[in-house]
Amino acid sequence: MSTTQRPTGTAVGRRARLAAFGGTPAVPPGARDLPWPVITDEDRAALFAALDGGRLVSNTDGPTAVSELEARWAEFCGVPHCVATSNGTTALATALYALGVGPGDEVIVPALSFIATGLAPLHLSAVPVFADVDPVTMTLDPRSAAELITERTAAIIPVHLHGHPADMDAVGVLAARHGLAVIEDAAQAHGAMWRGRPVGSLGDCAAFSLQVTKNLPTCGEGGLLTTSDPEVAERATLARQFGEEMVPGRERDYVSRILGWNHKMNPLQAAFALSQLDRFAAYEAARQRTIPPFLARIAELPGITVPTVHPGATHAWHILRFRFDPVAAGMDGVSPVGFRRTLHRLLRAEGVPVSRYQVMPLPEQKVFTDQAGIGRGHPWTGAPPPPTAPHPVATGIVEDSLTLQRRHLHPAAGELLERYATAFEKVWHHLPTVESMARAAA
Repeated sequence: MSTTQRPTGTAVGRRARLAAFGGTPAVPPGARDLPWPVITDEDRAALFAALDGGRLVSNTDGPTAVSELEARWAEFCGVPHCVATSNGTTALATALYALGVGPGDEVIVPALSFIATGLAPLHLSAVPVFADVDPVTMTLDPRSAAELITERTAAIIPVHLHGHPADMDAVGVLAARHGLAVIEDAAQAHGAMWRGRPVGSLGDCAAFSLQVTKNLPTCGEGGLLTTSDPEVAERATLARQFGEEMVPGRERDYVSRILGWNHKMNPLQAAFALSQLDRFAAYEAARQRTIPPFLARIAELPGITVPTVHPGATHAWHILRFRFDPVAAGMDGVSPVGFRRTLHRLLRAEGVPVSRYQVMPLPEQKVFTDQAGIGRGHPWTGAPPPPTAPHPVATGIVEDSLTLQRRHLHPAAGELLERYATAFEKVWHHLPTVESMARAAA
């Protein structure tokens, strides 16, 4: 063990036995969780109103909860157009399609993201190409992306991972230099800002998810596509409805003008999301009050790196990811994997529901390594091999980090986060035990 200073701890911390070895958990079993989403009588009333209104599909002639949600979200993001879809993945794929991405194209995506970011190009027979990420913000590294651009590169998807905006200045310069479309993957970043501008207004298109775990949830699945380009909005609207042109006041003609899918949002989902949107600002303000003090408290522990916010950004705090450095914690020779595994076990025993979230970088997912695609190796077959780049930062993040999800989104999460911080401190007061376990866990 090195001479790195260990925390002295409170009296309770010095005396308390770790819960994994029979001690009392820092977070009592009845106080470990908070529900998300918060479902109120207003949400229930909104669903019943949508049911009683009789407009139960979004292609009904006339206004629906879907069209109202589209208008309100476009205004929220500061763009003229929003197209609602069935989920965040279809929003992302529809955005690519509406921008003309298709077979033979390459799309640069970050090596650290949810699987949907890499799958969306494949759904259009385009090839995802993986760039490394920044070690601090964990979003796409524009320098890594620049090394991957070829004559086949058509688009780049910066992901506002966990709610922190990507470096949209650098991405914009890179895209302009090479004539690339920019699609923001804002699935986790509702309300985040980059240099005073809301995400969803920073690229050619953006895709949001309304999946039930998101900061703006619906009662299941839903997606929103935003854009400032009327032609892109029109093409996306056609694509979500079988390629049909649905004109208010005109009888449906059942003519598919372009290739389309059935990617529509259900008005019940939209009604629930609208009700949640009424409280979104208050919930977001609560997160901005409760989460930074929690992070500041545990940032004082040696060997832990908490989420960091770029000076020009506003973080939406969808997911909190913590990186663990055994050397900085005074454990020379302990592997990051062994340290993370040990902390995973001990923190969960104390009542902190940490999880890994991603278990490998995207380019190591079987769907991409096997290159089976939609059959016979398409879209990789018959095209020059796509460029590759090392992704050591993404690999390191997967190996040495754990996340907190959902519980901190609740507007009353302040007390729970204080309990979580106490649990972190308790574990750190037992670092000699942690070190012994970590050496055995590697």
